[in-house]
Amino acid sequence: MNCKIIALILVCCAVAATGCMGIAENVFPNQRTSTSGYSTDTSWQGLALEKSSNTYTIPIPTVVPTTAGPGTGIETKIIKTGQVTIEVKDVTTAVDALHALAVQKGGYLSSSNIQKGYSNRLSATVVLRIPQSQFESVMESVKAVGTVRSVSTQGDDVTEEYVDLNARRTAYQNQLDAYNRIMAKGDKVEDILKVQQQIERVQVELDRIEGRMRYLNNRINLSTISVSLQEPEPVGGETGYSFIAAINNGIAGFFGMIDAIIVILFTLLPLIIIGVVAYGVYRWKKGKKAATTAPAPQQQEKNS
Repeated sequence: MNCKIIALILVCCAVAATGCMGIAENVFPNQRTSTSGYSTDTSWQGLALEKSSNTYTIPIPTVVPTTAGPGTGIETKIIKTGQVTIEVKDVTTAVDALHALAVQKGGYLSSSNIQKGYSNRLSATVVLRIPQSQFESVMESVKAVGTVRSVSTQGDDVTEEYVDLNARRTAYQNQLDAYNRIMAKGDKVEDILKVQQQIERVQVELDRIEGRMRYLNNRINLSTISVSLQEPEPVGGETGYSFIAAINNGIAGFFGMIDAIIVILFTLLPLIIIGVVAYGVYRWKKGKKAATTAPAPQQQEKNS
């Protein structure tokens, strides 16, 4: 008899435990553990669809990014850049040497610009993209091309941004999966259209995040080195006499004088016109006065 009572009590306890677990699962459906290394938020947002008088709800978790720091096992993401100003004897040869150096180290010449300045001196700006592992060795090789005038390096730590982007990407991927499951269970056109709008919104955000991550990966994997090349200034300036240069300077001076005369002429043209008109009026009045006073002496001679 005692054994039967004990067995009955054990059965009741098992049934009660099972019921409590079911109640807990219904009351706290959001207590899940993520296998992606991130903790999931406990506030679930659901989107319900009706089907045959039943309501289906698929929760959409919000992923909280793991904090980056020492001992977390998260790889540090550094963007390395360098700027070097070098004086070289031959700019064109130096540009070719830098191009060959970048290719040898597994990178490439991103851009180059050669221009001629004062006293026919050449200068150039070269941008190299090389693997980050070769950054230090390439910097030393670049400085060996000529005489270094200035050099600077910079490391931009983007680990926090990268971890945040990765966490947001995981969250949007989870949301996208949840909306796709809802779409598969929905049969109302209105509900399907609403879910489709949410899928498009999430996909746009996901594409934007992935594009930013691709950009960061490119900047992290390939460091950037900007090199300014310039030829040395001649000692004492231009040396020697150049007959052609003298002729060119004379021609330039002649045309410069012609330009100055034309400018002065058109500047003073209104004054010249006024002066000519005034002189004409003066001459006209003077001639008229002489014509009226001329008969007076003749009349005096006749009277005498």
